[in-house]
Amino acid sequence: MSLGNLLLLGDPELYLKSDPVNYSEVKELKEVVKALHKTLMEFREKYNAGRAIAAPQIGIKKRLIYVHLEKPVVLINPRIQNKSESMIEVWDDCLCFPELLVKVKRHKSCTVQYFDMEFKEHSWDLEGDMAELLQHEYDHLDGILATQKAIDSKSFKHRPNIYKRLK
Repeated sequence: MSLGNLLLLGDPELYLKSDPVNYSEVKELKEVVKALHKTLMEFREKYNAGRAIAAPQIGIKKRLIYVHLEKPVVLINPRIQNKSESMIEVWDDCLCFPELLVKVKRHKSCTVQYFDMEFKEHSWDLEGDMAELLQHEYDHLDGILATQKAIDSKSFKHRPNIYKRLK
């Protein structure tokens, strides 16, 4: 699976809810994680951006998120809790629509409970851009895109080749 397998805005597969990962499936996830890593790295090479990807973005209907900042983090069956009442407005972007920004509201902070590749449970307290990022990726698991959360009909911006200019 590579960037060619990345689903793009309008693909009906992106709007389907993902199934939980069962403990018995964890060993099989190694190949999925490799595919997510490869797709994210190819996207970074092309667009000079990309911090995370959810399995449904490459057509895998499992509740799995791959984050790659300083080091990779795999979140299996994540659950978002402790959402702050305070919200932030952000121009959201997505691997599935790389030349489009969508203004959305997200919770300023939240906690993500998840399992790692050994199926050990973790809790991650997030604020600001990291909270926004994980809420975005979590939405993918429920078949929700940022375009569906736009603040209003004027909350869209075209961003042609912005990343290519950074190289």
